[in-house]
Order: sequence, then structure tokens, then C-alpha cells
Amino acid sequence: MNALSDQPRLRVLDPISRVTEVLFGLIMVLTFTGSFSAAQSGQAEVREMLIGALGCNLAWGLIDAIMFLMGNLADRATNIRLLTRLRRATTESEAADAIAEALPNTVAAALNSDDYQKLYRELKSTPDLPRWPQLTRSDWLGALAVFLWVIAATIPVVLPFLLWQEPVTALRISNAIAVALMFATGYAFGRIAGYYPMITGGSMVLLGGVLVALTIALGG
Repeated sequence: MNALSDQPRLRVLDPISRVTEVLFGLIMVLTFTGSFSAAQSGQAEVREMLIGALGCNLAWGLIDAIMFLMGNLADRATNIRLLTRLRRATTESEAADAIAEALPNTVAAALNSDDYQKLYRELKSTPDLPRWPQLTRSDWLGALAVFLWVIAATIPVVLPFLLWQEPVTALRISNAIAVALMFATGYAFGRIAGYYPMITGGSMVLLGGVLVALTIALGG
């Protein structure tokens, strides 16, 4: 496969991004449920809280989807600039510098002159890319997946308020679900990052609680 070919991504979000998206979604919805006074609220207040929580995460999901599209455009623009620079290079040294700047430092340092020459020949023979970066159908589907993934983090936490008429009971169940999801998020992060999953899971619960408290205190 050509290094600069415009192939659809196999993964919309990498594992770390999926975990952090769930955490952000949980924090957003908890700013509403955490400031909700179940003992003094009726169905009207519950409905208002649900609308606020869902609306906030809808907006957050939309922002993330737009950022996903912008990221894809930026990646393609980088590819176009690299290919243009390589084709304008007058020496192999100039081409090697362009390739090195596009690679992570650890990868660039591990390559020798022969590696750079081979990459230069491969990249220079790449078919012409569009003059301007363009979005594809896969990009739009990926943005939709990002949007739905953020919304999915909201549903388990707000679902108890739809299933239980008693606000106090619903709030307790909602909080239990939120804590469990935060722990699961931290556990998954720990496994991916190579940390102790149980410790990371507990730390994520504490971190999430602190962030939610700060967000509420700051009027979020």
C-alpha cells in the first residue's frame, strides 16, 4: 500500500481516544446529575435536567465530530505538502530532510541514508494527490461514529431517570452507574497504557469526581 494513499481509516478512534471520549461524556452528564437535588425535585425538574444533560452531550458530540473531520483534513494537507516538497527537492539531502520532519523523532533517528533514499523513491512515485484536501464518505461516517460514541456515554447515566419515577432512587442508581463506568474507563486506560488497571480505575473515579465538582463549582 502506498504511504500517502488516501485509504479509509480502519479505526475511527484509537483505543485511548475512545476511553477519553467516554470519560468526557460522563463528566458532561454528571455536571447535571451531580447538581440535581432529587429530594426537592418533581417530574418537571427531572425533565429539565434530562434535556440539559442530553443537549450538552449532543453539542459535545457535534464538536468532537467536527474536530474529527478537521483532523482528517489536516492529515491530508500534510501529505499533500510533503509530496509537493519532495517533487520540488533538488537533492536527496533536501528530500531526506522533508521526510525526517514528517516522521516521529524516534523513527527518523533510526533510519539511515539508504532508508531515506528508498522512501524518497517510493514517495516520489506516488500518484498525484488532490490539490486541496477533501473529505470522503468514510470521513463522514467516522464523524457520525464519533458523535454516537459520545452520546452513548450519556445514555446509561440518564436512563434511570426514565425508568424510575422516584427521583431519589433514580439518582442513586445513576450515580452507581456513573462510578462503575468511570472505573471501567480507568481500568481500560490502565490496560492500554501498561499501568495497573485496578489502581488506574480507582484513580479515574477520583479524578472524574474532582473534575465534576470543579465544573459545577465554576458554573458549568
